[in-house]
Amino acid sequence: MKATRIIPILRIFDYQKAVEFYVDWLGFKIVWEHYFEENTPVYMEVEKGDIVFHLSEHHGDGTPGSRVFIWGQEVAEYHKELLDKKYKYNRPGLEKTFYGAVSFTVDDPFGNKIIFNEEFDEKKHQNLEFFSIH
Repeated sequence: MKATRIIPILRIFDYQKAVEFYVDWLGFKIVWEHYFEENTPVYMEVEKGDIVFHLSEHHGDGTPGSRVFIWGQEVAEYHKELLDKKYKYNRPGLEKTFYGAVSFTVDDPFGNKIIFNEEFDEKKHQNLEFFSIH
C-alpha cells in the first residue's frame, strides 16, 4: 500500500472556538462542513497548504488530547506570524529540539496539540531566540 494523504481527525467541542483557533489564528480555511441534520454535531475539513485536518464534534471521532506532529518549512516565520496576532489563549515558545528541529507546539481549545517542526539548519536558524526552561 502507498498512502497518498493522511488526515488526522481531531475532536472538538465548540464550533465557534474551533473556528477562532484553526481559521482565525492558525490561518486554516474551511473546505467543507457536514451535519446529518439540523442541530447535530459538525464534521468538517480544514486545510492550510498541505496540512489537512478533520474536526469533529461527534463523540466517537477522536480522543481529546491527541497530538499531531508535522514536518515542514518556514516554521520560525509561521511562529512569528502567530505571535504577531496576539491570540490571548496561546503564545507558544520556539524551541531547538533534541531531535534536531526548530519547533513549536500549539494547544487547541479541546486539549489537542499540534507540533510544527523544521529541520534545524545552523546557517538559516543561527539568529533565532529559543525558549528554554531553566
